Amino acid sequence: MVTWWSLLRFVHVLSAAIWVGGQLTLSLLLLPLLRRRLPVELRETLSSSIGKRFGIYTVTVFLPVQIASGIWLARYHGVTWASLAEPGYGRTLLTKLIVFAVVMLLSGLHGWAYGTGRLGVARALALGALLGSCVIVLLAAALAGG
Repeated sequence: MVTWWSLLRFVHVLSAAIWVGGQLTLSLLLLPLLRRRLPVELRETLSSSIGKRFGIYTVTVFLPVQIASGIWLARYHGVTWASLAEPGYGRTLLTKLIVFAVVMLLSGLHGWAYGTGRLGVARALALGALLGSCVIVLLAAALAGG
């Protein structure tokens, strides 16, 4: 049966899937293709435009949806500040929240590094954010199963 809570969980998961899927699509498919096929000037302009648009989506859609739906879902599951220290669901959720905060920090630093021409640093930060996002998906799967 589809309930309000299953719809909310769906929105939470769909938003995360779009964000992580976007990172994977950009990193594994689009950017390598742009690097091989486009002249440097066009590649930089296009990469910058795509990155800015992805950043705008992150700030205006992804973060508000994830934070609001995550808080509602945590309340529904009876999560309290104290329960975040308990083994099982609480600690897994706390770990997911910490990794999420680190990924958001890495993503913001990636935007700064790319915008200031530190391309090697930007790539390393993007890779860190992507790997962290995959860890979040793993933790979310653990939460859904428990």
